[in-house]
Amino acid sequence: METKKIKNVLKAPAPHMVGDGFRVHNFFPSGYEIEMSPFFLLDYGSKIEFSARKKPRGVGVHPHRGFETVTIAYHGAVAHHDSSGNSGVIYPGDVQWMTAAGGVLHKEYHEENYSLTGGPFQMIQLWVNLPAVNKMCRPKYQAIKQADMAHFDLPENGGKIEIIAGNYTGIKGNAATFTPIELYNARLNKGGTANFNFPENFNTGFMVIEGLVRINGTEIVPVDSFIYFENKGEEIKVEALENSVVLILSGEPIDEPIVQYGPFLMNTEAEIHQAIEDYNQGRFGYLEE
Repeated sequence: METKKIKNVLKAPAPHMVGDGFRVHNFFPSGYEIEMSPFFLLDYGSKIEFSARKKPRGVGVHPHRGFETVTIAYHGAVAHHDSSGNSGVIYPGDVQWMTAAGGVLHKEYHEENYSLTGGPFQMIQLWVNLPAVNKMCRPKYQAIKQADMAHFDLPENGGKIEIIAGNYTGIKGNAATFTPIELYNARLNKGGTANFNFPENFNTGFMVIEGLVRINGTEIVPVDSFIYFENKGEEIKVEALENSVVLILSGEPIDEPIVQYGPFLMNTEAEIHQAIEDYNQGRFGYLEE
């Protein structure tokens, strides 16, 4: 099979704060104009130290409609509450997959005990678009603990591939998705290698969370970089030059128009206006600040 070549290696854009608890680098859509459908947004919170604090930092109540938020913890801990009655805490290695769909209010804060002690904090949040037929379906919530996550152990103590969604070497990930999505954490020991195979038309990118990796035997990529691949070829090889963590994203594009307004991701302007009206009329439910 043909190798899927690198189109670009993207450095982290300047960070900005989301609320007072999340310092993020937005790789797309605003940082770089790249085509990563069904992934609409990638906010990467590179490693930072937060001081101890009694009142947890975070983001207050806000709405979403038309997509899913996927939050992956690497350091620190985040508590979640939403207007559908779901709540939970994700710790390092855990994933929170919230399907906002027809509309939900939610809030995210540093978990109480983490806030009291402070320490390193590193997270990723993805926005995953939904096809038009599913945009107004009922909200749901998937909490995936690292201890329960499907994984594949690489040979010769090379590390492991945690399969969040999709299928790796016949092992199926825990998360249910609306369109074909491959989402893994590759946790590679120094010298470990992993091979990936994605359909040519899938939009594919790798986020280097930790360490230093060599891609396809040639390109060396440092931490906090996003590797954007061409839409031709299928095979990708990753070699860890240090102990490394790489988030692997690949998905079938959703070939539909997108209209975004703040926290709403719909197909038409009329649907955006409806979302605003529904939010203002309290149709997203209630969630206490």
